[in-house]
Parts: sequence; structure tokens; C-alpha cells
Amino acid sequence: MFALGFQELIILFFITVVPTIFWIWSLVDILKSDFTGYNKIIWLLVVFFLFAFGSLLYLLIGRKQKVKVSLKE
Repeated sequence: MFALGFQELIILFFITVVPTIFWIWSLVDILKSDFTGYNKIIWLLVVFFLFAFGSLLYLLIGRKQKVKVSLKE
């Protein structure tokens, strides 16, 4: 029938598992962070609906838009 070799399993891993990890990481990071205005909702929708491409966009662009928290003692 149809058997997968080692190279095919490695390719399948990088096509499915790695983007899924980045997708989950991006969603968790967005939910834990503070943004100004509607940026949080917009980034959640972009990452949720565009999956790997949305995660890549967030990691490259969106992380710079987070609100910086200064600790005052």
C-alpha cells in the first residue's frame, strides 16, 4: 500500500507540527499581553483565521505592538 519513509515523516513533522506549535504560542502570547485599542482582538482574529501565516505575521510585527509595563516601586 502506502508507506512513509523517514524523510517523509520529517517533512510531515515540519509541515504540520511546527506551525501548530507557533500558532498555539502566538495565541497564548496575545491572550497574556496588553495591547492598545482593538489590537488584541485584531491579532487574535488574524492568527486564528490565517493559522501559520497569521502566526508568522504576529511574531514579526505584532509582538512590537504590545504595551510596555514599567514596574514602579
